[in-house]
Amino acid sequence: TRCRIYAPVGAHRDLLAYLVRRLLENGANSSFVNQIVDTSVPASVVATCPFEALGKEKANSEAVLTTGPDLFAPARRNALGFDLNDGTELRRIDAARLRPAPLAIGPLIADGAQGGKREPLINPSNGSILGEVTLASPADVAKALAAATPWTAAPRTRAAVLRQAADLYEAGFGECFALLGLEAGKTLADAVAELREAVDFLRYYAHEAEGLEAPARGIFTCISPWNFPLAIFSGQIAAALATGNAVLAKPAETTPAIAAWAVSKLHEAGVPHTALQLLPGTGAEVGAALTADPRIDGVAFTGSTATARRIQAAMAKGCAPGAPLIAETGGLNAMIVDSTALPEQAIRDIVVSAFQSAGQRCSALRCLYVQEDIAEPFLTLLTGAMDELALGDPWDIATDIGPIITEDAARQIDAYVDEAGREGRLLHRLAAPETGSFVGPSLIRVRGIEDLEQEVFGPVLHVATFKAKDIMRVVEAVNATGYGLTFGLHTRIDDRVQAIADAVHAGNIYANRNQIGAIVGSQPFGGEGLSGTGPKAGGPHYLARFTAGSVRPVTAGWDKPADVRALRAALQSSDAGSGAARSQILPGPTGELNRLTTLPRPALICAGPGVEAARAQRAAVEALGGRALCVEGHLAPESLSDLPPFGGLIWWGDPAIGRAYAQALARREGPIIPLITGHPDKAHACLERHLCVDTTAAGGNAGLLAGEDGLRGQAA
Repeated sequence: TRCRIYAPVGAHRDLLAYLVRRLLENGANSSFVNQIVDTSVPASVVATCPFEALGKEKANSEAVLTTGPDLFAPARRNALGFDLNDGTELRRIDAARLRPAPLAIGPLIADGAQGGKREPLINPSNGSILGEVTLASPADVAKALAAATPWTAAPRTRAAVLRQAADLYEAGFGECFALLGLEAGKTLADAVAELREAVDFLRYYAHEAEGLEAPARGIFTCISPWNFPLAIFSGQIAAALATGNAVLAKPAETTPAIAAWAVSKLHEAGVPHTALQLLPGTGAEVGAALTADPRIDGVAFTGSTATARRIQAAMAKGCAPGAPLIAETGGLNAMIVDSTALPEQAIRDIVVSAFQSAGQRCSALRCLYVQEDIAEPFLTLLTGAMDELALGDPWDIATDIGPIITEDAARQIDAYVDEAGREGRLLHRLAAPETGSFVGPSLIRVRGIEDLEQEVFGPVLHVATFKAKDIMRVVEAVNATGYGLTFGLHTRIDDRVQAIADAVHAGNIYANRNQIGAIVGSQPFGGEGLSGTGPKAGGPHYLARFTAGSVRPVTAGWDKPADVRALRAALQSSDAGSGAARSQILPGPTGELNRLTTLPRPALICAGPGVEAARAQRAAVEALGGRALCVEGHLAPESLSDLPPFGGLIWWGDPAIGRAYAQALARREGPIIPLITGHPDKAHACLERHLCVDTTAAGGNAGLLAGEDGLRGQAA
């Protein structure tokens, strides 16, 4: 009998991690080695052909191995994948990915657009002109607002149309990839991921909306960013349309062509032109007009925290009190790597998290903490991995890093890196192509995340070291920034995964994998604090914010002022993120744990008016798992400015007082706090935190890193 024997060769440093991994794999209860020495397992079972076993399961209609397209069945079909390692597939993509004729983009308005200023569309990878965009004029905005009509078709009809749009997206993959590469500077790998996310959003919200009974709010403004010009754009629109709203979509100024492509597919699928209109233009003109008009019933926005605050102020002044602002903003995202981590795996995930998409993701890794015991060899590996990255034309499959979206943005990032170089903190920097708006990935030394005064939206990674005993101090420093979007951790200590996940104030936490690329329905995405308002996009609580809860206006009032001192004391004792938590396991691939947990926000203030209304508000919040504080008396709007943190203010009374409350909330520093004039929803009452764990990091023994809750797959 032939027998092949292999043995690892190397130094102790290289072999130890390898041998530990083999021990973990061989010790896993599913391992061949584990079973062959277990006398309770018959030899016939050990030697069973896995393909024969799979065939028997199919014949008996029992559970079988789930394939990619069926991962989320029966709720929805998974988005199509593209194997970029397959030459035949690459040739198929190239045949479909044709460079378009000069583009001519303009407003898509139900009654026809007049058009305003014209601007060139620029390819950021080489500065060439792709065509031109005609911006929406003030008259176009006025016409679109007048024509906007909620989509009153039955929920199943709306769902069917959105599914048809998803199919049209996939059928037009060649056009989509071409536009993403030329207009947004997306590499082919990023373009594939973006198309898949957009398709998943359409199908996910179509399914979720079929079970909703609450009516639409009315007209939604959707303002999307340039870094995900198809996925986020489509996700915002799909959620609003699925729930029956009309949408006025303002795409990012630099990426209107891909937005126009998406809107044309949605119209082709059957979305009425009065329910979806496209208004390209600047934030100062079109964006401002679409966020302050009294006919706007809600705004979905993705962008900077500062812009979100301006939108909040505009809505408080112009929109009806209680019109929701769903804002997903930026982050100062950190990752911790301790001495037990597998270096090669951590390096792979760091490079992807920090530099993929040229670092132009709100989820991207900005500050890396490495345990000082391993820092020197680890950073040698990291800089070596950086040197392997290829910068260039995103159309080329060999390109890893594409351009920064504009030359001005590239200059600002380069100036920041140059300053770090003058200060002696620049550890490594790659050369960038001279043509196009490229920035070479850079590594900068910092003392800690507190040194980061702002988010640098590009391929810039800051690195700090920490002592083993200070790991929880690192977590405290990350929390102290006030941002809470993504967080990464690489460790082999299973208790540490849960301990840090419980301590970090971030919406999306990733263990032993990269911290970008959240999957719709599997890893709902969105932050807390300065990183967003909630609810999480692509999650089970998102659509409720697009619907209207029926509340009969309360005419009663208060006959005395509220005790603000007592309210302040009560809020100071309210700890965000503490209290009863509820978890659910979300679907995902084998070898990955995805757990969504809700836990109480800071207490919501129940302002009535009147004792009966305030108590009803508190009961509604507590039924959702949140905390609430009733005020017994009229709460003066000006008193909101210096109250300790709270989760929101509920008011069911006079709209004039409600507007004063909304404006007072908009003047507060820190996180955006909502005014709620209807029934609160789950995400009003609770924070949503998602933990994603690569369980294969434990060598195949999923229980080590998933924990018992993960193995049971039950809601806690």
